[in-house]
Amino acid sequence: MSERTPLLHYRLSTSVHDSELQQPSTRRALVELPGSPRQRWSQHGQPKKLSTFFGVVIPTLLSMLSVVVFLRIGFLVGQSGLYQGIAMFLVAYFIISMTVLSVCAISTNGALDAGGAYYMISRALGPEFGGSIGLMFFLANVCGCALYVLGLVEAVVATFGVPEDGIASSYQVLQSGYWWTVLYATGIALLCLLVCLVGAHIYAKASFLIFLVVMFVLGTVFISFFAVGPRTIPLPSSVIANPTNATGPTSGNFTGFKLDTLLGNLWANYTLDYTTGNTMTFATVFAVMFNGCTGIMAGSNMSGDLKNPSYSIPRGTITAVIFTFIIYNLLSLLVACSCDRILLQRDYSFLRDINIWNPFVTIGVYSSTLCAAMSNLIGASRILYALARDDLFGKVLSPAKKTSQSGNPWVSVLISWFLVQLVLFSGTLNTIASIVTIFFLLVYAAVDLACLALEWASAPNFRPTFRYFTWHTCVLGIVGCAVMMFLINAIYASASIAFMLLLLLLIHYLSPTSSWGYISQALIFHQVRKYLLMLDVRKDHVKFWRPQVLLMVSNPRSSVGLITFINDIKKSGLYVLGHVQLGDLNTLPSDPLQSHYDSWLSLVDHLNIKAFVNLTLADSVRHGIQHLLFISGLGGMRPNTLVLGFYDDSLPRDRLIDPSLTYLSPAEEDQRQPFHFAGLRGSGDRRDCGEVGDGKALGPQEYVAIIADAMKMLKNVVLARHFNNFDRAQVLSQSSSFPGKASLFVDVWPVNLLRPDSCSYVDTCSLFLLQLACILNMVRAWRRATLRIFLCVEEGRSVKNSQEKLGQLLKELRIKAQIYPVSWDQQVALHWQRQGEWGRKQLAGNGNTINGETEAIREEDDGDYANSFPSNTTRLSDDYLAAVNQLILEQARPPPAVRFLYLPRPPADTRRYTAYLHQLELLTQDLGPTLLIHGVTPVITTDL
Repeated sequence: MSERTPLLHYRLSTSVHDSELQQPSTRRALVELPGSPRQRWSQHGQPKKLSTFFGVVIPTLLSMLSVVVFLRIGFLVGQSGLYQGIAMFLVAYFIISMTVLSVCAISTNGALDAGGAYYMISRALGPEFGGSIGLMFFLANVCGCALYVLGLVEAVVATFGVPEDGIASSYQVLQSGYWWTVLYATGIALLCLLVCLVGAHIYAKASFLIFLVVMFVLGTVFISFFAVGPRTIPLPSSVIANPTNATGPTSGNFTGFKLDTLLGNLWANYTLDYTTGNTMTFATVFAVMFNGCTGIMAGSNMSGDLKNPSYSIPRGTITAVIFTFIIYNLLSLLVACSCDRILLQRDYSFLRDINIWNPFVTIGVYSSTLCAAMSNLIGASRILYALARDDLFGKVLSPAKKTSQSGNPWVSVLISWFLVQLVLFSGTLNTIASIVTIFFLLVYAAVDLACLALEWASAPNFRPTFRYFTWHTCVLGIVGCAVMMFLINAIYASASIAFMLLLLLLIHYLSPTSSWGYISQALIFHQVRKYLLMLDVRKDHVKFWRPQVLLMVSNPRSSVGLITFINDIKKSGLYVLGHVQLGDLNTLPSDPLQSHYDSWLSLVDHLNIKAFVNLTLADSVRHGIQHLLFISGLGGMRPNTLVLGFYDDSLPRDRLIDPSLTYLSPAEEDQRQPFHFAGLRGSGDRRDCGEVGDGKALGPQEYVAIIADAMKMLKNVVLARHFNNFDRAQVLSQSSSFPGKASLFVDVWPVNLLRPDSCSYVDTCSLFLLQLACILNMVRAWRRATLRIFLCVEEGRSVKNSQEKLGQLLKELRIKAQIYPVSWDQQVALHWQRQGEWGRKQLAGNGNTINGETEAIREEDDGDYANSFPSNTTRLSDDYLAAVNQLILEQARPPPAVRFLYLPRPPADTRRYTAYLHQLELLTQDLGPTLLIHGVTPVITTDL
């Protein structure tokens, strides 16, 4: 996105006059992303026409009223009484109201497209949650459609079917049986299919007609309570024939408005349900009642067919919820005042018997059920279309993307109808009815979770115009939905959650990366910022020290072995890959580093390491590393250890070359490899010659100066040599191939080998070596390794005593290692021999040949050292260093995987930097993977 494309989703409508005055360049600036709502609107060539009333209010009202208002109001009041009945409505509507508030908040936070709840959840919580919940919501709508169709068939057969006793009226002509039921259900499903295939506008018109019928019938029901006089109503034959009712009454009374009737219906009286033979409880009655309140998403499912979804969904849904709440409570009060308990408990269709014209209630039941079936079918098709368009399930759902010229997803409608038809072959859906409700509740909980996550993330772009919600309402909605799920059926609820988690994992691993944004990233940022502020550097303690590493990488192609090894010694600490690119921003048109981050992050993913990437632009490598040491990290998470590759003349090897890419063209190779780094020095595709003419970006003087700078900044320093050919997997596989005996070793030389006159094992640097070696040994992959600590002793000193002291120190430090005494008298003799020669030359006063060396020695003797630490640079001979190097090699039987050596401080005299680096090179020659380590801060404690 550039400055010329500031708006990616431009939804504001402009007047014709403004459009005419708009300049072409301005029009081009309002660019839409491919697949955005506005672009799809232009592709279809027809604007969305459904208003709030037709698109949201009517579908939601009809889904929430359905058959409960006609067939279950008496059951509710008869079993639970008026008080508990009203309490149930309050609790149920409180739960769904919390979800409605979340729906309103999300739907007013931006452009809402087809898919309803799925679109809200997927764009807020990401494709995993959105895809799994969307698929379950689709299946819930499919099963819900079949449920309503079979319910309508049962109601039609009960009215127009031939009775079992064979005495039929003139209008009772329909045959009954399994295949007849499937035939009738198929016909009704075909009717729903035809309406939905024509389009949402025909569905809206059909819904409006059904809405008028249902409202008219509901009006006659209310009028009947006042217009119809008291009467005795015979109970259904199924109740009279029930063995539990052998001595019970055969009729119930409609008393009209009487105080005695109201008082008799105030309190609960749970008895057997004559349709199932089960004893009712508060939970079972509440579950039946709540099934009629789970239609709040019917309007949201039409989001792709609305003129203005962000405006219509909150207003329409809230209107429908308030209206149905008033209707249910008024109807409960009227029933409690006018019908005795026997009638309510034993005749659920009594509203038909007390109506001014009995068929009115039957028509209302048929109409509301048919509309609910159509609502679920068209809702399922819209969800399937949204799932297919987002490509979460690959090519499996690709046919469902097809739409008509008016934008109707007719293939999705056909697929949904086909699945409904399959469910209809079950013949009865008593079990699926509970699963459908649980699926709906799981979707509502996910919507609340999406709103909660957006609120907790505190993202600046989450600013919905609907503000009547808080995170408390979201939590209450989630808890309420979860409680209701397990109250309805704990087994089905647990299975549904497990199914959702399985889908979530499948989508996470199989679906491509989406560009919707991940709420998890916003939540992680919010929590990390909060805890970083709580991480106080003033409260640091040595007991909780951990290495926080800045590894400087010149070119990742040759540093793969070192990068993976350093990842093992970070011990859950900060790990930063640093890189310095030479250049001056004043002479460049833009920052060249921004285009490199993707390659570096792809490298981190490819190597499967836990590291951050920090790149900088500087005029020299030294200044760049200073920048990174100063600014890397945040708060209490800042690097305390600098790791550098060793400065030598060995040519680097490319460890990122994929053998399968050998015969590919450069263009094909670029497509296959996710990272693109420059060629290595010495390779054919490297054009630059470096700053010092040999392909290197810095010289030896600058390299040692970087080491000195880091120590001045109180950073521990590690120099890594011979890691070009280090293969972590190969090294560790050798140990696993011999499980019975130790074959993996890590050697530690915790003495300053460049100062044989001061061999101490308990200074800060030595303890730092031991700590890093112990950390490496604590890593799961390196636990088979054996630590070998080499104790350098001279003649005249007690080997046993020195070994016991070191062993006691390791015991106190809880470090498990093997101690190997090493006699180095011959090497020390070479050192003192050189010292004696220099002393004699100084006494002779022969300054013609060694005047410079003598002056350098005098300067060091005067105490002019870096940070007042002595250096021994000018007093070491090459013979001594070669002898020490040979000593280290002779002790390596079998050879170790890696060595840890003591790194002395650089000399204070910058003229001796080259000699210092030469000594380190001689010391580590042919040693294999070696770490030269210098610690400046205490890292070990023996206290609890």
